[in-house]
Amino acid sequence: MKENKKDWILPDLKSAQKRTKNDIPIERLVFDLPDVVRDMGKARKYYLRTYGCQANERDAETIAGILEAMGYTMTTSTDNADFILLNTCAVRKNAEDKVFGEIGNLKHLKLTNPDLILGVCGCMPQEEEVVDTILKTYPHVDLIFGTHNIHRLPQLLYQVSMNKERTIEVFSKEGEVIENLPVSRFGTHKAWVNIMYGCDKFCTYCIVPYTRGKERSRLIEDIISEVEELKGRGFKEITLLGQNVNAYGKDLKEPANFALLLKSVAETKIERIRFTTSHPWDFSDAMIDIIASFENIMPYIHLPVQSGNTDVLKIMGRRYSIDEYKTLFVKLKERISDCAFSTDIIVGFPNETDEQFQQTLDIVDFCQFDNAFTFIYSPREGTPAAQMVDNVPKDVKKKRLAQLNAKVAQYALKNNKAYIGRMVEVLVDGPSKKNPEIYSGYTRTQKLVNFKADGVVSGDLVNVRITDCKTWFLIGEKA
Repeated sequence: MKENKKDWILPDLKSAQKRTKNDIPIERLVFDLPDVVRDMGKARKYYLRTYGCQANERDAETIAGILEAMGYTMTTSTDNADFILLNTCAVRKNAEDKVFGEIGNLKHLKLTNPDLILGVCGCMPQEEEVVDTILKTYPHVDLIFGTHNIHRLPQLLYQVSMNKERTIEVFSKEGEVIENLPVSRFGTHKAWVNIMYGCDKFCTYCIVPYTRGKERSRLIEDIISEVEELKGRGFKEITLLGQNVNAYGKDLKEPANFALLLKSVAETKIERIRFTTSHPWDFSDAMIDIIASFENIMPYIHLPVQSGNTDVLKIMGRRYSIDEYKTLFVKLKERISDCAFSTDIIVGFPNETDEQFQQTLDIVDFCQFDNAFTFIYSPREGTPAAQMVDNVPKDVKKKRLAQLNAKVAQYALKNNKAYIGRMVEVLVDGPSKKNPEIYSGYTRTQKLVNFKADGVVSGDLVNVRITDCKTWFLIGEKA
């Protein structure tokens, strides 16, 4: 494969962190499928593997939609693929290490199929050091692009395939909103709906504002149109997506906020509405009122706390104290009936003391979360925290994580036991692969339920009586 380096566009973290007051363009015609690429994928297969968060999963649906518009068909095996694309996550170091391991594992396929195209996209290519590593260590990677130019995939793939040129195009910019992208939904009854892109919070440990760009909101009418279309196709549940959904509408000229959007979406009468992720700093009373007022907005809130100590939160750039978090939590608990909560927590942040970690355990005791996504701190190159001394020993981090996970599991089980004997509404995902008589699905409060039933199919809403539970799921029988 040739290397035309003068045409490469490489990532630049300094450019990626710039924020201006310029209006965010909403593009309705920018995606184009030229005739030369329209049948390029005919009789060819693509393999797409996605790492990371829901935003990456939603991007994967767009990538699949583009490739299928070009004539490609999806395969679940790398062995018979003509195009392999790894859609990556940059939030944690171990996620990146997994991707690099997979890139190395795929090298042998190029030996048996020289025409195979191997690509890497998503958040990792937005980092300078990642692209440097790929260029130095993985010459069998043919295509690299980032989060801002998914719409350019047809042209990039054409350049790699027809010109036999290694292609790198990573835009480091604030970004835009593109409304005419095709999509191939992976589900049949649950769907992701982007309401905004990017993040302006710049938490000191987080790479996302650099990889995803400026906070930029879609218009309410475009979001409602997508929800109505999904409802018309039989989808029962949608999840509104944003790096910080509470900041929705701040960048729009027309008056808009997340409370207003939630109300508008609820009025479509789609059966179930969820949203993720919420930042405690932006959680308004108006939002709480709307969530409490509509039956089809699910009583489940993911509210990342990250640490139980105010000093650590300040160094993290989280913009709230632990007392403010507690006040918000109590308000949500009191005003939204039967509400369940999950959170994110990082242990071993630079300079975290035993006492500060104990306060993280204390906030878990206070909130008694239904679930928590817990992580050992790992520095991300290019973030302010990466300049701090990572001075908490690895064995201390592991010990703290184990203590935290034990406490989280304790409350998860306690909360699940409270469901025994209750009747709950479950949206059916499908039957168990091991036992066709056992089905699984989720309650309104995002509890996984395994239950006995017959005559049900994926997408059904059924009533299930809970008879038992484990730490992370409920057990029941269809009523």
